[in-house]
Amino acid sequence: MRRAVFLDRDGVINRNLDAHVRTWSELELLPGALDAIRDLHDAGWLLVVITNQSAIGRGYTTAEAVDDIHRRLNEAAGGRLARVEHCPHHPDDGCDCRKPKPGMLRRAAAALEIDLAASYMVGDHLTDVEAARAAGVSPILVRSGRGKSALSDLPKPDFPVVDDLAAAARLLLKSDRGVSNSIDTPTPSP
Repeated sequence: MRRAVFLDRDGVINRNLDAHVRTWSELELLPGALDAIRDLHDAGWLLVVITNQSAIGRGYTTAEAVDDIHRRLNEAAGGRLARVEHCPHHPDDGCDCRKPKPGMLRRAAAALEIDLAASYMVGDHLTDVEAARAAGVSPILVRSGRGKSALSDLPKPDFPVVDDLAAAARLLLKSDRGVSNSIDTPTPSP
């Protein structure tokens, strides 16, 4: 069994758009995201993107366009993404994969022999936290994307909250080097 860092896409790796990221040309990588992916990969973490893509189910884009985005994202990340799982369903479809349900995490874990209890999920929304917990994965919330607004719904988080993916990577790498036995939950700043 291997350990992994599951990554939400929009708001964690790239800028979140209200109108959805529908093509590669609309994807704007967040500062430090590719470096964080490289650093985590080089430290032995398996990296898996877990992303709701209801733009497909809503008819705003196609599955082929989303697959193209993910192929190019993995190329930009130097091939360091072990897998990309996306939920193409409309929020009203009632599927088992749309976060906050844990279907995508469990599917990736089965395919890649991931130890969910030794893994983390970095996300920018409470649905990421809920999906992580439902799968037995430790959540980390980033303030990038929708993270700041998510904190207003949860004034005292019992999980780490950091600025962005780069900060989440530093936290995981610091823990990896034995600086602490576990990741402490920092007090969130406003």
